Amino acid sequence: MEAMEWSLPAAHDVLAAAVPDREMLVCETARRSYAEVASRCLGFAAFLRRHELGLRRERGELARWECGQSPVALLLYNCPEYIEAMLGCYRARAVPFNVNQHYRAAEIRSLLELLGTEAVVYHRALAPLVEESLRGRRCVLVDVDDGSGVPPLAGSTAFEDAASAGFDPAELPLPSPDDLYLVCTGGTTGSPKAVLWRQADIFASAMGGGGIESPEQLCAAVQANHEIWYAAPPLMHAASQWTAFAGLHGGGTVVTHDDSVPFAARTILETVERERVNMMSIVGDAFARRLIDELRARRYDLSSLRRLGTGGAITSESCKQELLELIPHLVIVDGYGASETGGMAYGASTRRGRAPGFTPAADAAVLSADRSRFLAPGEEEIGWTARRGRVPLGYLGDRKRTEETFPILGGERVSVPGDRARLTKDGVISLLGRDSLVVNSGGEKVFVEEVEEVLRGHPDVADALVAGRPSERFGEEVVAVVQLRPGAIVAPSELRDFTANRIARFKAPRAIAFSEQLRRHASGKPDYAWARAFARENAVSAATR
Repeated sequence: MEAMEWSLPAAHDVLAAAVPDREMLVCETARRSYAEVASRCLGFAAFLRRHELGLRRERGELARWECGQSPVALLLYNCPEYIEAMLGCYRARAVPFNVNQHYRAAEIRSLLELLGTEAVVYHRALAPLVEESLRGRRCVLVDVDDGSGVPPLAGSTAFEDAASAGFDPAELPLPSPDDLYLVCTGGTTGSPKAVLWRQADIFASAMGGGGIESPEQLCAAVQANHEIWYAAPPLMHAASQWTAFAGLHGGGTVVTHDDSVPFAARTILETVERERVNMMSIVGDAFARRLIDELRARRYDLSSLRRLGTGGAITSESCKQELLELIPHLVIVDGYGASETGGMAYGASTRRGRAPGFTPAADAAVLSADRSRFLAPGEEEIGWTARRGRVPLGYLGDRKRTEETFPILGGERVSVPGDRARLTKDGVISLLGRDSLVVNSGGEKVFVEEVEEVLRGHPDVADALVAGRPSERFGEEVVAVVQLRPGAIVAPSELRDFTANRIARFKAPRAIAFSEQLRRHASGKPDYAWARAFARENAVSAATR
């Protein structure tokens, strides 16, 4: 029997029928079962259809970089309505997309125009930002009451009213596996890009659907399994959405917390303790260091927490070791991937040790430097990480970038996200770093993540970012922005020598800038534009004295 191609609503139909009374979404005091969410999603889908939102052109009529569905912007903090709005849009054959609520109005306006937005779902606290961003643009408006006291915009419909209105099932279309999942990504550099995935592909590549070939198989799996998954980062980021949907497609309960307030490690750990969370996702050192500090300050019962997934930014070895000391039974799973690839390689760490590099998924590979062929295990060449098969269609409205990042090799779609790597003789991917962040110093390529990892291993360093700056002698030279631990005093020359004793000396920073706090995006990813500017203004020589 041929394997089924899944749309996301089709998967949710199976889940709601298999475990209707099981809790599906938990956020603070809100708790919703699979059956409740299914009903609310259908209501919201009917609301969108009454406003003539949905399919415009079938996938077969479109180029890879085109969207034939009504785009719906989600300008929301974490809440059950985030997932409900996504599933309701998919049910109506509209396409939701994430908007970073930390953007300024001009940035949001540019994004709304780029995507041809037809509707906006927003928290009422963000109504002034939405109003300024729209500036006369006509959209269907749906507001989520967040208790802020801020009134909704004129003509806006409360999400509760939209989701609870009666409907005739006949007014809803049949979703297709070719319908889009759309995610906007700014990454660590550059302006936002809108990545277009077929739902059938994202289901298999990043949402736990790999190998699920029939409704019967999915139904049996979810009835036999029930875990509590906690997506700690904001749902406006792809990795957090993937955690949520992967948890749901395993029949689990997905927990989130209110992220409208500043990051609070205590809130996260209290949530793990209260909800008896089994798996939690975080973003690199930005989350890990603050969790470590809180765990050292206060005792928590984390006996239920078995796995910690980390991705989106590097989690240093020092942080992983500290977490494993504090939670000895934990398995830390490093995920490597991107909005353009889904999850494509993994590495696990326990108190007993860790596997070197990343073990690739079956469809992960390393391309040659000229992108003409796939490397065999053990070839010394530095190539490009790549994923084959179930990858995105392209970037919305951008044929050139689509053909560069998602080339077709030998009749097969390939995603090349821009990271350099080697493929070891054991078939493990040795990740070197993003090509756009390489510092070319005196003809030598320096991958900044490698230098950052070494610096973070210094006992007095809390965090570090590495960048390049112009140099008359070398063309570019390596500089570092370092955050020291409280009370620590370290000379720049000591940090250079510490680094040079562990990796090639040409990679060691030639200048150091100290900062009380390193700047990262809301996702936890490094703000390299800030790091470069700060280093150029504040770095002092690290020459050995």
